[in-house]
Parts: sequence; C-alpha cells; structure tokens
Amino acid sequence: MAKIDLPRENFTSKFGVIAAAAGSAVGLGNIWRFPYIAGENGGGAFLLVYLLFIIAIGMPVMLSEFSIGRKAQRNAIGSFKKLAPGTPWYFVGVIGVAAAFLILAFYSTVAGWTLEYVVKSATDSFADKTGDEISQLFAAFHTGTFWPLLWQLIFMGVTLAIVMAGIKDGIERYVKILMPLLVLMIIVICIRSLTLPGAAEGVSYLFSPDFSRLTTEGVLAALGQAFFSLSLGMGTLITYGSYISKKEKLGSTVTQVTIADTVIAMLAGIAIFPAVFAFGIAPDAGPGLVFETLPNVFQEMAGGYFFGLIFFILLSIAALTSSISILEVVVAYMKEELNMTRRSASIFAAAIITLLGVLCTLSFGVMQEVTIFETRLFDLMEFSASDVLLPIGGLLIVLFIGWYLGAARTREEVSNDNSLKVRYFPAYMFLIKFIAPVAIAIVFLYGIGLLNI
Repeated sequence: MAKIDLPRENFTSKFGVIAAAAGSAVGLGNIWRFPYIAGENGGGAFLLVYLLFIIAIGMPVMLSEFSIGRKAQRNAIGSFKKLAPGTPWYFVGVIGVAAAFLILAFYSTVAGWTLEYVVKSATDSFADKTGDEISQLFAAFHTGTFWPLLWQLIFMGVTLAIVMAGIKDGIERYVKILMPLLVLMIIVICIRSLTLPGAAEGVSYLFSPDFSRLTTEGVLAALGQAFFSLSLGMGTLITYGSYISKKEKLGSTVTQVTIADTVIAMLAGIAIFPAVFAFGIAPDAGPGLVFETLPNVFQEMAGGYFFGLIFFILLSIAALTSSISILEVVVAYMKEELNMTRRSASIFAAAIITLLGVLCTLSFGVMQEVTIFETRLFDLMEFSASDVLLPIGGLLIVLFIGWYLGAARTREEVSNDNSLKVRYFPAYMFLIKFIAPVAIAIVFLYGIGLLNI
C-alpha cells in the first residue's frame, strides 16, 4: 500500500513547543531518578559533571534530533527514509521506536505506583507509620496484582486519551497546563524543604563538590543520566522536531528545553536533600528514596500531609508529560508509515505497550520467578532500552549528522535556510563528529559490561 501524505500537524506556539519538549524531557528521570543517582555518587561533584555533560553532549544530540525531525517532517523511521533514501539508516528510527515500546512498558509500571501514592497521601495512609511499616506498605503494594495493574491501566488510559486527541488539541493543549503546574508544585515543595531545621546540610551536599567522593562509575552515571534525562535516542525529539514550525529557532529551543529540564532536576534535588538531611536519612537510599523514604519524611514534618500529597501529584504529572511523548513516537510511525488513522494507531500502540507493561508490573509479584538470562522482565526491559537501545540510537544519530548528512545540509536546517547566524555551529559539529560518539560509545560499553574503568 502506498504511503499517503496527509496534512501534517504542528505545534501552534513557541510556548507549546517548549512545554511539549520540556515535558518529554522532564519526567521520572528528573524527579525520581536524578536525586537518588546524585545521592549515590557524591552530590555536588556529580551535579557539576552532570551539567558539563548536559552542555557538551546532551544539547548537541538534542539539536541533532530536532534537526532530523524538522528537516524531514516525518516520524522517527520516516525521517531517515526521507533524508537517506535507499540506505539502512532507517534502522536508527527502528531502534527509537523499539526503545519507545520498551521504555513506556516499564515506565508505566512506575507511573502507576505514583498514582497509588497520590491516593495513599490523600487518604493519609502513612499517618503514624514507622519507616519500616512504610517500606512494608510499598513492598506489599508493588508485589501485588490487582492495584498495581489497575493504576497502570488508568495511567495508560489517560496517556492514550491525550495522544489520541492530536498535537494541537491533545499534547500541546495539556502540556501547556501540566508543565506550569509541575513547576509551581516543585517550587512549593522546595520552599518547605528549605525551611526545615538542618536543611542547610542538604543544600551543601547538593551544591558543594567533593571530588574525592566521585568515582569513575559516578562520572559515567552522570553521562548516562544526562542522556536519559533529556529523552535522547528514543525517537521522541525527532518526532517532536517534525512538529516544530520552520520559523522557530532550533538553537534557542534546545537551550530553553535544556534549561527547563536541568532546573527541574536541580529543584528536585533541592526539594529532597534538605528534607533527607533534616531527618537524618542517608542520601544514597537508592530507588526506594521516593516510595519508601520520603513518605516517612513527610510524616515527620509540619504540614507533611499537604506537601506529601503535592509531591506525589507532581511525580504523576512528570510521568504523564513524558509518557505522552513516548507514545507519540509509536503513534506517529503507525500513522504515517502504516497509513493508520491517529485514533486507530493510538489505540493499537497503547494496547501493545500496555500488554508489555503488564508483564513488567507482574514481574515484581506473581511472575517474579519468570526470568530471562536470570533477569526479571522489568529489569530486562529497562536494561535493554536504557543501556542498549538508547546509547546505540544516540550514537547512530550523531554519526548520521556528523558523517552522513554533513555540515552543509545540517547548517541549512539549523539556520532556517541560512536566514539565521549560527555562530555556535562549528563547535556543534566538532562535538557531534568527534566528542559525542566517543562519549556515548564509552557509556554503552560500560553499561553492557564490556568496559571496566
């Protein structure tokens, strides 16, 4: 069946572009993952290295993805087919779509947990509970069957409804509401956290670099977090880039999205570390920091019911703004390459991803004995996407821009058909051709265990 070119949807405003792209980047990676990764790797020193990688690697890769999507005006796979016809480069898009499938499957599991915790917070279920009892509550919940699955289905249903409504009336409309709300909520939490007795120690931990605590593993974790946090390599930014007007300045868009993403990650640290230190809790509590440690912290502080509820609503919103961008990657592919309507593509994609997600959710409970390569399904999907597909996809994207598409064609897109002065372009191309490929390759080899440093 021949592919039909339909009128293409676009974001209708500059704020819509920033809110959507920042919403894609701002997710559980910022608010759930960043604080505990920073806590495990020395706080301030990790933050400094993380910021360096965001500037040197993250921003150039983001600009590359936006450029590919906007130049081609296609989905993640269709973009490479159009820009490199008759070549195997389209496989880079296949990697992105595959990564989106796997990421949203395990992501929706954790997102479902956030909805449960909104309800638990609203019903004051943590009141008068000890830290051990709160940990037991989390263990009993996430290893269960009915409630984890129900929340996951609800979360995917909301994601589906927004994506099915389209770019203007769905994604752009809702991110314009959700992103300002997210920022407001995290600022409220930060203010309360900073007013706790002993909060200064947490602030110092986050912003005073102690490089004696930073290991090589921590440096690589910072690079990996920068990559994961900005939603690089999974096709979301190529897809969103294809909806950006040709009048927008891609360089300034990348800068604004990166600033928004980084500021929110830092605000998450400000919200969490002062509270953690104020109540004598280890900052390297790991993934359980949000679901086991923080509910206990909120119970100990004045107004904790209110601030705990705000925090878990915030977490749910962050998960949602990312999930809609991930689902859109798959929907855009099915809509444009398989000639499906948006409605059909949305329902079909969400259904398949939800089935995979159910397996991820059950892998903590009734299917915990089901393993592949001695790894439970949730962990296998997370590893396959985060440690394999994302870095491979990112590596191939920078090689495509730097060594296939080339400086002239890339400059043409970045400069809006040479109507803008892009003084940063030579530095950008140098980073894309020589620095980013090496850095991403190191993260990939380290992540799969082939490189020990």
